[in-house]
Amino acid sequence: MANATMRKFGYPETLITELRHWVILLRPAQVTLGSLVVAAKSEATAYSDLPDDAFAELATAVRSIETALRSFCDYERINYLMLMMVDPNVHFHVIPRFSEARRWEDIEFPDVGWPGPPKLKLVVELDGTQMKALRNQLKRHF
Repeated sequence: MANATMRKFGYPETLITELRHWVILLRPAQVTLGSLVVAAKSEATAYSDLPDDAFAELATAVRSIETALRSFCDYERINYLMLMMVDPNVHFHVIPRFSEARRWEDIEFPDVGWPGPPKLKLVVELDGTQMKALRNQLKRHF
């Protein structure tokens, strides 16, 4: 069963891959090319409330994300942001970082905040067709 945070980030349409305790979703608002959300499947609203197995499995999720994004967009740095101010369930925003813009399907994805913190309000908005194509392309890297 999907929790409110998973649904907020477009689950199941944005689903890239699913583990026992986590889902990896394409972030609808692309801060940089390949921005993702890693969301706990539980109803937990505090990180410390997750079961021990979820913490262990997060290592698998992170390795999978970094391998996939490295091959997809060759990021230079990667940020994992646990903000949880608006969306209540445990989740991280995964923002690949670049000193130079990346292009995908003739769309430029700058990293406006480089080398500082990512600018989460300055995003590339994709339409439904573009989101589906980007999700499908990313899935092949997982």
